[in-house]
Amino acid sequence: MEAPNRVPPRRLSFQPANEDHFRLLNCRHGLVLIYNRTRRRLLVWDPITGDQHHVAIPVVFHNFLLKTTEVSGAVLRAGKDVQHFKVVCVATCYDDVQAALAYVYYSETSSWGELISTPIPRLTIFDTRISWDQPAVLVGDALYWLLTGGSEGILEFDFEKNSLAVIQYPVDVYRDQLTVIRTYSGALGFLHVSNFTARLWERKPDYDGVPSWELGRTIELDKLLSLHPMKLYPIIRGFAEDNNVVFLGTAMGDIFSVQLQSLQFNNLPQTDVRSYVHPFESVYTGDIGGERDRAKLF
Repeated sequence: MEAPNRVPPRRLSFQPANEDHFRLLNCRHGLVLIYNRTRRRLLVWDPITGDQHHVAIPVVFHNFLLKTTEVSGAVLRAGKDVQHFKVVCVATCYDDVQAALAYVYYSETSSWGELISTPIPRLTIFDTRISWDQPAVLVGDALYWLLTGGSEGILEFDFEKNSLAVIQYPVDVYRDQLTVIRTYSGALGFLHVSNFTARLWERKPDYDGVPSWELGRTIELDKLLSLHPMKLYPIIRGFAEDNNVVFLGTAMGDIFSVQLQSLQFNNLPQTDVRSYVHPFESVYTGDIGGERDRAKLF
């Protein structure tokens, strides 16, 4: 964006210690969630104000006897309360049975809640894990992650019910080119990309009130995007839930943003071919470029 609405690049520059290994998990409500794999703790960072909060992950997630997989998570702020936040920390564990585990951290009390778990059906010999390259999407009062490996589907954490559940998507959908989205109507959905065709699916209740998947819009990407002359297939790189924008890339490093209602697209600067886009969305006052005052979030 143009000045004075441009966020200075130094505000979004994170400098980790050289010996530590980090993974960016999620961006939401003006906050960034980072997992320090070396120290086994989470960092909740507000790039606009510079505030940082370090939270040790629950012990169960690094108990090797439980055979837990890589930790994932999501951060959010409730309504207009910009002082406090919640973090949902999730992982899968496996032994004789597979299960998903979750804890909720409340910054207001600086404490974790109770352990929440749900069994995961094992459909193959492989162990199920939460997809690390697909951040959670917030839809209503629930967070959703993609599952991959032994049981492919969508993991749901419902704040209102304080519960976990696994939702299967249509069996003929190929998992590698799929991302969970919040549809224009505010429902759970996913975008499936196959070759140059993108299909939008939405989870809707039927006449009996039982939710099921319904195929919606189909988008011909080769007619929409300024693709490389080699016509490389587009790859899903990220999703901005607040603005319903998907980010697509190619093996040549091209990155595009596509607004799923208007189909307006933009070519973004090329980046590393392995990069995943974590959209940072926030509301702030216009004069953010100066160092006199910290930005006020609404």
